[in-house]
Amino acid sequence: MVPYLQKTTSAAALLLGAQEAFPSAELARLLASNKTLRIKLGFDPTKPDLHLGHAVVLNGLRRFQEAGHQVVIIIGDFTARIGDPTGKETARPPLSAAEIAANASTYLDQLGLLIDLDKAEIHSNSEWLGKLSLNEIIQLMAKTTIAQLLARESFARRYERGDSIGLHEFLYPLLQGYDSVAINADIELGGTDQRFNLLVGRDLQQGYGQKPQICITYPILEGIDGHEKMSKSLDNYVGLTMPPAEMYGRTMSIPDSLLPTWYSLASGLPQITVQKILANLENGKLHPRDVKMQLAYSIVLLYHGAEAARSAQDNFIHQFQKKELPEEIPEYQLSDASLNICSLLVKVGLVTSTSEARRLVEQGGVKLHLAAGMRLIEDPHFSVEINSTANVIQVGKRRFVRIVAASE
Repeated sequence: MVPYLQKTTSAAALLLGAQEAFPSAELARLLASNKTLRIKLGFDPTKPDLHLGHAVVLNGLRRFQEAGHQVVIIIGDFTARIGDPTGKETARPPLSAAEIAANASTYLDQLGLLIDLDKAEIHSNSEWLGKLSLNEIIQLMAKTTIAQLLARESFARRYERGDSIGLHEFLYPLLQGYDSVAINADIELGGTDQRFNLLVGRDLQQGYGQKPQICITYPILEGIDGHEKMSKSLDNYVGLTMPPAEMYGRTMSIPDSLLPTWYSLASGLPQITVQKILANLENGKLHPRDVKMQLAYSIVLLYHGAEAARSAQDNFIHQFQKKELPEEIPEYQLSDASLNICSLLVKVGLVTSTSEARRLVEQGGVKLHLAAGMRLIEDPHFSVEINSTANVIQVGKRRFVRIVAASE
């Protein structure tokens, strides 16, 4: 199982990464009661692999488990036969029983990367949905109106266009909501795209005489394309069991615009560390390539360990770093945390004055070679971080100095 990095029982920490908790006042009272709560999270096994997008919510579930609450995982083998219509503009093709069984068989191993399965309660929703009589299904449907279902945005758009909407699609949120009734959930977790389904579960619990669950939603992680929700069908995903080199390489392919979201939701790093990295990225102290490499390393570290993370990073550097450096480069050790590029050039002897350094920078004659590749320095106010990663300063075509942090 992935090591837990921030074990805590405070309400704020339990909701770390959550976008919304509603009703928030009820949640506060529930958490203050010190009751062992039943925390529900459901998955439809429509694909065989879980990915970093799933892990956003799974990390939320893990926080509740570490706080001593009872997590209840629902494998939606019955609801997968219908397919969740959330965000879909057309009806989803139903999966066969064999496809569902094959996908579900891989889920528990992958869930075990993040959740202590020995302490979890695990159900397939066919346990109760498959036993509902026609009379019970009619009673279930009577607890929701067509107007409520058409309030779902995707249904509303399709209805307004006159597109086909199957009755079975209307049934999906009712069946998923009935899962909350069947296990008597206190809290249900889900992505923001699941808000409608979570609220249906809350309404159904009330209709069946139970105390309505609290609903907690988490942001949707965009895929490596930077546009769409992470999805295996779009091939824009990073799978939890993906080989380390592929996991590292796919993370390195994300656009720079995703770095803040991915660091916050997928890196596994403490929030104080994330905030510092993103602040240094924003003010230009860190280059996006270096920040992205640290993100890729952190993600591989979470799911495969330190040795695999180091190997994946070395492999990436070997394959993609530009081979522009001579074999023998003079080395200069510095104890400074960072230095202005012009001051650095003078200090290591590549130029004789800051005015000469400024002129070279403004003329495009200074390059900084990082682990992820070469960067042309065009700003004379640029600050170079002096760290354990050996950076090479290049002036012109033939003058090089390797800058390394002095050992303490």
